[in-house]
Amino acid sequence: MSLIVIGGHSRNVGKTSVVAGLIAATPQLNWTAFKITQYGHGICSANGEACDCATGDHSWAVSEEKNRAGDSDTSRFLVAGALKSWWVRTEQGRLAEAMPTVRAKLATAQNAIIESNSVIKFLKPDLYLTVLDPATADFKSSAQEFLDRADAVLLHGASPSKTAWEKVSLKPVLDRPVFPIQPPEYITPEVVDFVLKRLVLK
Repeated sequence: MSLIVIGGHSRNVGKTSVVAGLIAATPQLNWTAFKITQYGHGICSANGEACDCATGDHSWAVSEEKNRAGDSDTSRFLVAGALKSWWVRTEQGRLAEAMPTVRAKLATAQNAIIESNSVIKFLKPDLYLTVLDPATADFKSSAQEFLDRADAVLLHGASPSKTAWEKVSLKPVLDRPVFPIQPPEYITPEVVDFVLKRLVLK
């Protein structure tokens, strides 16, 4: 099995579009897709709604997406061609509790692609791509923590010469391949070629 992880420094930078684009561009790999969401205090991991029930038996949930309407991120993965799509929801900092279930799902996959930064703490993927948008100021701590693990950068625009980030260094990825991307086509032939070559050579 090949495992790809797609991370990014903030919400709404295109991580889901990159995952869906790679699935659609490589149907021969028969992907199982995962989206990992960590919620803050007061948000229910069972359904993503606000609640006050953050108890020990309510800290995480893993559910299979069945809807193919494309109206959620995990549904978009199915529309793109994933064989299965899973939504992993945990309280902030409690992903470790869900990992045995995630590993069990991975064990049945031909190939897997995961949208997450934090999962890098628990898995060693064959390929880790990070999506960076210099115009988006927010930079998650998880994205900074694992930036040096990225095998390549998918960069909005051609160059990060001007960024909205404060106190963020790109030195850990200066020697990594950089692929310019832009919506709505987040996946380019160059990205697909890079991914396929890396997976073949693993």
